[in-house]
Amino acid sequence: MTTANKSDKDRVVIFDTTLRDGEQCPGATMTFEEKLEVAEMLDNMGVDIIEAGFPIASDGDFEAVREIAKRTKNAVVCGLSRAAHKDIDRCAEAIRPARRGRIHTFLSTSPVHMKYKLQMEPEDVHQMVISQVSRARNHTDDVEWSSEDGTRTEFDFLCRCVESAIKAGATTINIPDTVGYSVPEEYYDLFKRVRETVPNSDKAVFSVHCHNDLGMAVANSLAGVRAGARQIECTINGIGERAGNAALEEVVMAMRVRNDKLPYWNNIDTTMLTRASKSVAAATSFPVQYNKAIVGRNAFAHESGIHQDGMLKNAQTYEIMLPETVGVKQTSLVMGKHSGRHAFIHKLEEMGYKLAQNQLEDAFVRFKALADRKKDIYDEDIEALVDEEMAQSHDQIRMVSLSVIAGTRGPQRATMKLDINGQQKIEEAEGNGPVDAVFNAIKSLVPHEAKLELYQVHAVTAGTDAQAEVSVRLSQDGRSVTSRAADPDTLVASAKAYLGALNKIVMKKQRDVPVAAAGH
Repeated sequence: MTTANKSDKDRVVIFDTTLRDGEQCPGATMTFEEKLEVAEMLDNMGVDIIEAGFPIASDGDFEAVREIAKRTKNAVVCGLSRAAHKDIDRCAEAIRPARRGRIHTFLSTSPVHMKYKLQMEPEDVHQMVISQVSRARNHTDDVEWSSEDGTRTEFDFLCRCVESAIKAGATTINIPDTVGYSVPEEYYDLFKRVRETVPNSDKAVFSVHCHNDLGMAVANSLAGVRAGARQIECTINGIGERAGNAALEEVVMAMRVRNDKLPYWNNIDTTMLTRASKSVAAATSFPVQYNKAIVGRNAFAHESGIHQDGMLKNAQTYEIMLPETVGVKQTSLVMGKHSGRHAFIHKLEEMGYKLAQNQLEDAFVRFKALADRKKDIYDEDIEALVDEEMAQSHDQIRMVSLSVIAGTRGPQRATMKLDINGQQKIEEAEGNGPVDAVFNAIKSLVPHEAKLELYQVHAVTAGTDAQAEVSVRLSQDGRSVTSRAADPDTLVASAKAYLGALNKIVMKKQRDVPVAAAGH
């Protein structure tokens, strides 16, 4: 759709909930600094509304929302609250510094939720909707109300609640597919019928919020837009509760590439999508699957001889969008040990990294060390070492050195030196294999009760000298954290990943214990 043809009625508002619903994904918790960085990136790329968090959940969440509200220049800053007045008031306080703030309040409306979760009668729920929206409206004129589990709500009751919410002052109505149960034609029909049935529906913007339990979050979101919704709630990389949310990059590019069938527009700078994906993946330690649409490593990779032949003749044979439109470079500049500082800086800028001078120097030293151990340095290698450096900048436990004795004669033995809050300690431990020995050494130096839930090794690039990327998930007190690290030495990468997860557990202990998070 050309600029001249754009009309306000076809504009779709992008509501990003990476920092709220995305962070509710088990193990995806971000630090205060990481949240601020992600929020700044979302603001710069043109997101209309940033749902910054759930202020009542903890003091840490409140402070993050408040700081994001202070710093955000363009987007509306939104906080989530339950129906309780204290939740709404706390949310209002958190968003108060924002140039434009929104309170997003929700309440379950489905029979199963009202009976078992709320243990309330429908009439009481209806009165609570009026009360919560009115309370929020007293704080701000931008109020969003959500009918949690809306797709499993009885239609007449849903319409009644929506009508009352709008009458009480809600300017946005969200009907979420909380459990990812809907199919596109069903979701389309729901929005169409609600908008036609509710007499004051023209007084509010309707919003879609879809979960991916059946893999239809994006399809359902676009179906809702076709039925008149003009706000999509989504997350970077589609992270979120259970199977995740609708992926921002997918809904945005679907509208752009198939504008003939989806004649809508938004304000997202699509050239920032790939960098946004990588930033969120690094902050959450949730790697993006290689075949992920739009932002996956293989999204613009062609290995088949037939495909390569077609691409050489005309890129349109196998690509429906230009890589540049989503921030992907078609060719990869190969870096090596002979590359100088200037070439390295240029490469970082080309990849979208802006580092402070000290960070730059650290990254260059690490790059040179890696280049001495590898024949070729690929983009993915540089991403791995830079993202790792950024992730470790707030760590309390750091690895100084590691040596491992392995082989057939066993037992395998690891000697490790750690810097723990500025104090260096060394320990030697045996194990059933070198990885077990490394992890046992860590346990000796930093005693903890966390259980190892996942240990996974991948090669970052091709070849025998490829960096190993290790993912580690630790579980403690019913909560999981995930971390990943990369190094040409698999044992070093394993130690770094384990320590990364351990650092997150340490940080979690220092935070307030949050109340039950929202479910929609």
